[in-house]
Amino acid sequence: MKILIRGGRVIDPATAHDDRADLLIEKGEIVAVDTNIDADGARIVDAEGLAVAPGLVDMHVHFREPGFEYKEDVASGSRAAARGGVTSVACMPNTDPVVDNEAMVARIVRLGQEAALCRVHPIAAITKGQKGSALTEMMCLRDAGAVGFSDDGHPVESSRVMRRALEYAQITGQSIISHSEDLALSAGGHMHEGAVSTRIGINGIPAASEDVGVARDVRLAEITGGKLHVCHVSTARSVEIIRDAKERGVRVTAEGAPHHFTLTEEAAASFDANTKMNPPLRSETDRRAVVEGLADGTLDAIATDHAPHAALEKLVEFTMAPFGIIGLETSLALSITQLGAAGLELLTIVERMTTAPARILGLDAGTLRPGAPADVVVFDPAARWTFTEDDIGSKSSNTPFLGTELTGRVLLTLLAGRAVWESPEIRKRLVAPDPNREATALETGAR
Repeated sequence: MKILIRGGRVIDPATAHDDRADLLIEKGEIVAVDTNIDADGARIVDAEGLAVAPGLVDMHVHFREPGFEYKEDVASGSRAAARGGVTSVACMPNTDPVVDNEAMVARIVRLGQEAALCRVHPIAAITKGQKGSALTEMMCLRDAGAVGFSDDGHPVESSRVMRRALEYAQITGQSIISHSEDLALSAGGHMHEGAVSTRIGINGIPAASEDVGVARDVRLAEITGGKLHVCHVSTARSVEIIRDAKERGVRVTAEGAPHHFTLTEEAAASFDANTKMNPPLRSETDRRAVVEGLADGTLDAIATDHAPHAALEKLVEFTMAPFGIIGLETSLALSITQLGAAGLELLTIVERMTTAPARILGLDAGTLRPGAPADVVVFDPAARWTFTEDDIGSKSSNTPFLGTELTGRVLLTLLAGRAVWESPEIRKRLVAPDPNREATALETGAR
């Protein structure tokens, strides 16, 4: 089947393309990006006024399967991804059992293929059982399909083990993806330690708990030469540490999450457990630092840390609720809303959500080059809309953004040229190749 997306603003950071053009797709691949493409028999989408970009790559999600399917599974997580314009995800291994062996990696790959709504890439554990002591067999895990290694949900507490992991991972050519935290400093905390936590009487998690963890991991990456990726950076000092390390040539990359560049600790004053995450929402100074880090490239990627929880788990006292929120359906809109207002160009925002995470993980994704898989998102960068439960594809709805007005809305998501999400708006934009006939439905598997 041929699809011609006509007259949109085609944004491809991999080729520095940002201009009005047509995009031709055939047999699941990008065929051409050019003006005035003539494609007989193609299904045509009128993209005038819309943006056309590579499918988004989210390198930090929790799909909960196996073990916690009541919160999310690979199929429902993939559905949430498709609604958010995300065509490639990397799943963290803190499941039950932990993804720390070849069979578990292969299982996640298979479940993703069966769901067929996005490309699901497993991240395997750094240590067996995520217990922080014995390293996993990284070469075998890589060969089974793992795209990186992380004990996310837990830091690797032993500096000796973390050093060995950074050394061992060099053989695989992949990154150690670190949840950088000093647990002794953050123990017993539920939100950012500061004026708000003092005012409302909730034990805090100091910014230093992250800063110390990041500083240690960066230093270990420096002495080993290993590739380090720092997850969900939330503090101004952590941004400074990473910026300084990059200037010294340390092989470190990092990510920022939409909730950390959108909200602050003030949101937790409502005692809404949907504002509870780890790292917690920080100060306004920290929020601005994350925005600046994304603007200047200190933070390479935008990743959601999509972390579903069942409703009953969040309908408890703030101190008893688990950490985490969902984020796949809102990541692009929050990025456009917040980062766009801060002056980031749309090309830069798309780069942080496509090319950069694909590069870090070594994925064949994040580009619209001819010959690349036709993983594409079409969105209206100017559309204003209110996020409601009807917009959620996940099994869970633990998000503080319900009822929030956002700018930028996903209208169409293609995976290898197949529609896995399409809005009613995009159906109105279908154009019949023959003016004497009605437009043919684009829908080929959207859910």
